[in-house]
Amino acid sequence: MPVLPQPAGDYPTLVIAVGGNALAPEGGGTSLPDQAAAAARTAQYVVDVAAQGWRVVLTHGNGPQVGYILRRSELAIAEVPPVPMDYATADTQGAIGVMFQRSLFNELLARKLDRRVATVVTQVVVDAGDPAFDAPSKPIGSTMDEPTARRLAQDNGWAIMEETGRGWRRSVASPKPKAVIEIDTIRELLACNHIVIACGGGGIPVTRGVDGRLSNREAVIDKDLASALLARQLHAQRLLIATAVPQVAINFGTPRQRWLDTLSIAEAGRYMAEGHFGKGSMGPKIEAILGYLRDNPGAEGIVTDIPHMGAALAGKAGTRIA
Repeated sequence: MPVLPQPAGDYPTLVIAVGGNALAPEGGGTSLPDQAAAAARTAQYVVDVAAQGWRVVLTHGNGPQVGYILRRSELAIAEVPPVPMDYATADTQGAIGVMFQRSLFNELLARKLDRRVATVVTQVVVDAGDPAFDAPSKPIGSTMDEPTARRLAQDNGWAIMEETGRGWRRSVASPKPKAVIEIDTIRELLACNHIVIACGGGGIPVTRGVDGRLSNREAVIDKDLASALLARQLHAQRLLIATAVPQVAINFGTPRQRWLDTLSIAEAGRYMAEGHFGKGSMGPKIEAILGYLRDNPGAEGIVTDIPHMGAALAGKAGTRIA
């Protein structure tokens, strides 16, 4: 097969973050064949980007998929022990990783491009003293009525929370990511011209003891913050966060809505402070990009939807923050 042209000098590195809902959208098909088909569609656009000469790391969310695992665990809780969060995240890293890995392999083969693909089961260090552990705020798993939720919380030591209009759910801590354990492996794979899938679901949370040993933690790491951390550690030139809309907007969903082509760090921070970016939607993505840019002068963050990734990297779509 033809060898993809190699960039001269330091190869340009790009981290692409896609959400778990890209494979299992609300109101869409959620079966495993449906998710595999969605991965195949996404792979086409990732290969478009790789064919431009970028070395690509693909990260992904896992919210719906972890929810499915935990729901199965809840249904079987009388017969088998419940699945811990770190195991559920590891399960999704492997399962979603292989969907993307196979789809990318097939797309590269179809285009006769000589690139390899690898999935790295990735652990991410969090601080054992992170205040998030004292106030679990990330809802996971299925919704329940209050009596059921309180019974399961009593039986399993869970924290629970009510979601207005939806019901009660288990809640876990969402600490800030500090370091990617497998960063050197990811660097080596990139240097060998691999497309790398890593930090699935924000990574498997671990804490590091004074002796350097790792311990698992029951928590969920925000996928966008983990992707920004990964981009910083790799000194990536671009961080692209794929979302459901083609651009960032202010006054979103109102008659005064305005799409934004470019933003400075100062403008993005101001709009964030003014409340234009929701905490459960665009806010974490902008926060992640701003953290990445502050540590990487000259880099750029991009927000767009999956079909426009290639055009956005060429400056023809999306919102660019620099």
